[in-house]
Amino acid sequence: MSEPLSDSSDFALRQLRGLLAQLSDHGSDAQLPPERTLSLQIGVGRRALRRALEVLEAEGRIWRRQGKGTFVGSEPQRKEVDLEALSSGTNPLEIMEARLEVEPGLARLAALRASNGDLERLDHLARKTASSADGDMDSRELWDGAFHRAIAESAGNSLLLVFFDIMNQIRQDPTWRRLREQARSRPGQRQYVDQHTRVVEAIVARNAEAAEQAMREHLETVRESLLRLMTRSSRPRQDNDPADSPSPDGQGRPAA
Repeated sequence: MSEPLSDSSDFALRQLRGLLAQLSDHGSDAQLPPERTLSLQIGVGRRALRRALEVLEAEGRIWRRQGKGTFVGSEPQRKEVDLEALSSGTNPLEIMEARLEVEPGLARLAALRASNGDLERLDHLARKTASSADGDMDSRELWDGAFHRAIAESAGNSLLLVFFDIMNQIRQDPTWRRLREQARSRPGQRQYVDQHTRVVEAIVARNAEAAEQAMREHLETVRESLLRLMTRSSRPRQDNDPADSPSPDGQGRPAA
């Protein structure tokens, strides 16, 4: 018959310190056994074991990650987001899907939280995107990006702003920029200007539902244009197709 397990947290802590001294010879990334195994190994109950582990974690002797286990040493610094890897592992339609999940909500929050200064800035940026609609690509990209980010900032949620910035940086991938260039048309640019105006008007009116819907409609238009362009590009070219044929309805639009 096996001996009963100790319920002393002090005993558990002493046992664990001895075990850590042994494991330290295997490097700082040595992993402790699962709790059930460790409890039997050092002869302590699960509750006493957990308390002792909490002390060691507070001391920086171990670190834990849910679903991974318990490791010896200090928790390593998490790596920065690898935008290049993210960009190569996604595609424009996935980016649009992510934008549709995030940006309408940002517009809704902006309608609820934007300061008077934020509203003035959004109005100014909407007018700048309108005046640059017929300009060069760099100018359009600059003011369109500033407009959308100003809405994200006005939402007043720092975590969502990080998500927005990650998506926005991935959009600067050369492939994405080439697609926007190919999809550009003057009628499409003017439609985007009108949609930007409706978004700002809803935010200024503090109409959260209307702001969310206006942004969603804008991004849906962008996605439809992008999908149309990608579908046209993927079909086999016929002998009589011009090198740069317009979209079926002549309304090819850039991603905004």
